[in-house]
Amino acid sequence: MSAFNRNRTRKIVGIALFSAIVVVLQLLGSFIRFGQFSISLVLIPIVVGSAVYGMGSGTWLGFMFGLAVLMSGDAGTFLAISVPGTVITVLGKGLLAGFFVDLVYTLLNKINKYCAVIVSAIVCPLVNTGVFLLGCNIFFLDTIKEWSAASEHGSNFVSYMFLALVGGNFIFELLVNIVLSPTIVKIVNVGISKSSKK
Repeated sequence: MSAFNRNRTRKIVGIALFSAIVVVLQLLGSFIRFGQFSISLVLIPIVVGSAVYGMGSGTWLGFMFGLAVLMSGDAGTFLAISVPGTVITVLGKGLLAGFFVDLVYTLLNKINKYCAVIVSAIVCPLVNTGVFLLGCNIFFLDTIKEWSAASEHGSNFVSYMFLALVGGNFIFELLVNIVLSPTIVKIVNVGISKSSKK
């Protein structure tokens, strides 16, 4: 087997492994909750996968994240309101988070690898949360206004969206991504380097 085919096979197997990790983490993450929604531990392998396997990997892993959210039942509340709106929002936030991770990492990796990882780790939850909020405004605004009115936020649905829907989740995801991604990339790169010498 040529070196090209060996590297291609290793990349395919690696991305498949990361895809499985994304699905498992999403299913496990469904049990960890801050407020109404679960924490996305999945953003870590999206960043790491993009850093290790290159452009396109993060986008694919983001898509797998979106599928896993839909399969896990974590989007059930929104599916009951609008199936198309939920599918577009959930797949869109995963795909775009992965795409922007790919883009940022590819651009910044030319300057400094670990800076690229850290900035990608920040971009991933920002895009994920931003697209979720955008989807909420486009597809679920009336429902969110009703939820807000029934909560302690009253008619201030903007406060409700930021504090009740995404507040704790976003901060947790951002901090976990920033802290763990550079360490995990270093470990994975060591493993890849050793396996490529065999």
